[in-house]
This record gives sequence, C-alpha cells and structure tokens, in this order.
Amino acid sequence: MSTITLDAPPPIETQVGGVDYFSSTAERERQVALQPDERTLPLGPIKVVHAFWLAGMSCDGCSIAAVGATSPSVEDLIAGTIPGVPRVVLHHCVLSVESGEEFIRNYEMAEKDELGAPYVVIYEGSIADERIAAATGGYFSAMGVEKKADGTSRPIPSSEWLKRLAPGAAAVIAIGTCATWGGVPAATGNPTGSMSVMDFLGKDYRSSYGLPVINVPGCSPIGDNFTETVACTLLFLQGHGPLPEFDELGRPQWLFNETVHQHCVRAGYYEEGTFAKRYGEKECLVEIGCWGPVVQCNITSRGAINHMGGCMNTGGICIGCTMPGFPDRFSPFYEKPPGANISSTGSKVLGTFMRPLRRISQAYLNKETRWVRQGHVPSGWGHVEKPGPIMKLIHKMYVKYQFLGSRKTWKEE
Repeated sequence: MSTITLDAPPPIETQVGGVDYFSSTAERERQVALQPDERTLPLGPIKVVHAFWLAGMSCDGCSIAAVGATSPSVEDLIAGTIPGVPRVVLHHCVLSVESGEEFIRNYEMAEKDELGAPYVVIYEGSIADERIAAATGGYFSAMGVEKKADGTSRPIPSSEWLKRLAPGAAAVIAIGTCATWGGVPAATGNPTGSMSVMDFLGKDYRSSYGLPVINVPGCSPIGDNFTETVACTLLFLQGHGPLPEFDELGRPQWLFNETVHQHCVRAGYYEEGTFAKRYGEKECLVEIGCWGPVVQCNITSRGAINHMGGCMNTGGICIGCTMPGFPDRFSPFYEKPPGANISSTGSKVLGTFMRPLRRISQAYLNKETRWVRQGHVPSGWGHVEKPGPIMKLIHKMYVKYQFLGSRKTWKEE
C-alpha cells in the first residue's frame, strides 16, 4: 500500500510577510489591498468594510449581545465566510488587539479618508451633552487623546468621533436602546442631557450611501437582530440585494413589525381571559406589569441567544425596552399597564364563554372513533368518564355542524 505525505504549510509570516498584530489594523488592511488578489472566489466589488465601534453612555451590554450572536455570528462577519458579504474589519476598544496610539490611528485614517475601503460607524450608548461636563473640566465618555496648541492633551469625546466619522460613513448603525432612543441615561431628570444618535445627527443626516441612521433597539438588543441587520446592509452596499426595509423610525421592518404578544408563549391564556396573579405562574403576565401586547419586539420568537431564552419565555414581563418611550412612558415597572384594565376585562368576559366551549371540543376530540362505538376507553392509566346525556347532545350537534353540507359524517360510515 502506498502512502501520500503532505508537507506542512509554510508559516503565516512567509505567506503574508511579518505581521505586527499590535500595529494599526487599518494600515495593515491598506497594505493588503495594494497587493494582487489571487483568490479564485472574489467577495465582490467591495472586499472589505471597516466597522468603527463607538461607545457613549452605555453599560457595554450591546457589545456582549453582539458577540453572542449566532445567525450570523461576529466571527462569520470578520472572517468573511458569508457569501456575497464583504469581510468586516472590526475596530472595537475592547476586542481589538492593538491599543493606544495604534488603535486611535484607525479612526484617524477613517476621518482623513485614508482607508481605501468603505466604513460603517456603530454607536453603542446614548450621547451626553459634553458641554455640561466640560464646564467643570471633565467629560462623560471619550476615546483617545489629542494634543492641544499649548502642548497639553485632551480626551476626545465619543460624540466628537461620531461627528467626525458620520459624514464619510457608508452607514451609521445605532445599537441598543440608549443609542437608538436615548434609553436610561436620557430618562427624565438625568443630569447629562443625553440623547439618541438620531437626535444628535438630526433628521436631515444621510450617510455617504444616502442612508439615515439605522436603529436596532433593545436593552440589551438581540445579538442576531444586530448582526442580521449588518449583513443585510452590507449586501446592499455590495450591490447584491436591495436596501432592506426599515420602518419610519429606522428599525428593521422585518424584525420589529410585530408585537411581543403576537408570538408570546403565554398569549393563549390572554385570549381565554386567564391571568397570572404572581410571578412564577404559567398564565398571561399582563395584569402583573407586562406591556407585551403593545411593544414591538421579536424576543419571544427569536430568543435572547441562539434562539434560547427571552423575557416572557423564561417567566419575565415585558417592560418595553425596545420602544422610544422607554423607560419614562413604561414606568412604574411591575405595575399593571393602564390599558390592561380595559383589554384584560374584555378578555375575561370573552374567556367566560371561550373556555367551556373549548373544553367541550377538547373532550370530543380526545376520543378515538372506535372508543365511541364501543362505549369505553381502554386506558390503564385512569378512568375516563363517559359523557352524560347533555354532553352527548352537544357532541351530536357538534358533529352535525362540523359536517354541515357533507353527505356523510364519520358516525354514518
């Protein structure tokens, strides 16, 4: 028997030259772009898109949600393994390898249009009014420093980076409720003057590709909602697909066009007018503070991570964290919403009739035809009560109505 010996591949350094992973990623990508492309399956007209992540008044929960995404994953995006989607070069103050001046160099290259490739800006957290902090010599959120004329240095506010990068960006994506609507930092009474990215850039803002601000809300957002929106937007930038459909507030229409309640695992209880009185019970949670019937979010159908979990799926109520009115218009939390006094009362009245009718149908459908003809249920697990005269009459009427217009019913076969 003959054997085939495969030589080990040469070290990566001999394939692409010496790699300094602590240098500016943008500069390395610029050098690669100048080299001939020998790939047999080109990605398309756009090979690479840089993604510049900025963080304002945030808890970093949006970053955690994003890296937990699976459909697609961040790894798929940065490795360029999704057909037709350009490879993403992520510049993130926590996830990037380089730091300090080398890291800030990436952002400076984008500002000076030196990347040689398109870029998108991703903003996490709300945008504080830095004038308030500057009045006392401080700042709210910043990244990097720059030299002043007097030789001293000053931190560069995240909002200033957004103002510098937004005009040349192919798209500006706000991730999380703080960035999309202002969120908790912008709640009534806050001392920071915080606002959303859309409020900060204004109604007339358009990216270099003609796009207003794209909003992916949630506190924290569903990671898959974010990465899917990024992938669909990149397909549009690539020319491989149309512009994804967004609603009047810039939310992905296909992700936020339905309410939590429409896909809630407890929605059937609402229809029958049965409600939980305390946490831990299986019924609908509306009367103990759930806003699901009016909140636009797909958490109940998509889950939190890898299609698992999600607020109502695990027993929690919906407090409206994806909505522009959060948190002010949804407070106080864990209290019955005002509209529930009308809607739940209506459900209870309707459920008074619905529940018995469904139990009758259930009893009728819970028997084999053979059992009905033989007059007993051969189950060793327990005694099944025979229907009484009234129930037999109801079942007879049920069959007549069920097969109305048919030549024969199953009883006549």
